[in-house]
Amino acid sequence: MWKWLHPYADPERAYQLAGKLLPWFSILALGLILTGTIWGLMFAPTDYQQGDSYRIIFIHVPAASMSMAAYMGMAISAFIGLVWQIKAADWAAASIAPIGAVITFIALFTGATWGKPMWGTWWVWDARLTSELVLLFLYLGVISLYASFEDKVLAARAAGILAIVGVINIPIIKYSVEWWSSLHQPSTIKITEESAMPTEMLIPLLINIFGFGMMIGALTLVRFRAEVLARNGMRPWVRKLAQEQGAA
Repeated sequence: MWKWLHPYADPERAYQLAGKLLPWFSILALGLILTGTIWGLMFAPTDYQQGDSYRIIFIHVPAASMSMAAYMGMAISAFIGLVWQIKAADWAAASIAPIGAVITFIALFTGATWGKPMWGTWWVWDARLTSELVLLFLYLGVISLYASFEDKVLAARAAGILAIVGVINIPIIKYSVEWWSSLHQPSTIKITEESAMPTEMLIPLLINIFGFGMMIGALTLVRFRAEVLARNGMRPWVRKLAQEQGAA
């Protein structure tokens, strides 16, 4: 695998690969999110306990689950950058951080909106909610470290260390409802057991989860390409690309 990946440590090849993948991620993201959202909001049955207010789950759960997945992607990229000194991995981690922060904020906001009618309050210092808030702070910390140093190699190293250390928060978010007495409901999607949701609700939810994953991938590719150009502005291939686009 490393023999296949190694050539893409070259900025030009990484930029080209990201450009080839971007349309596929974008089309899949748009199609899946439109399908899952319309299905979930308009055609999924009404919940017998929560009524139609439960439908925010089709945004909240994909955002919450992908906030953790994005963080793991960022941490893995940071680890590769630290261990193998691959600059493209550092650029990928820097590209994911703002996207992950926005997705985490959406998860917190939609969770609070859902919690108000269900719990009678916008926020409680519940284990799941608090650990998700910590995730947002970790994202913001990584973003701040990337922006705090003029030396981008040092910035990537500091931000990468924080990203890797912060991975410990991911299992806390995932299993907090099982480890502690929690107001937050347990996971409704089971991998080894039968899911607690009826199929008519589960399918559009899964579609949106995959859609959010593709959306994060597409946005990361856009930011990654911009990051590559910003870090290699004096390279001949970047100048040639600018001239070609200017002529077009």
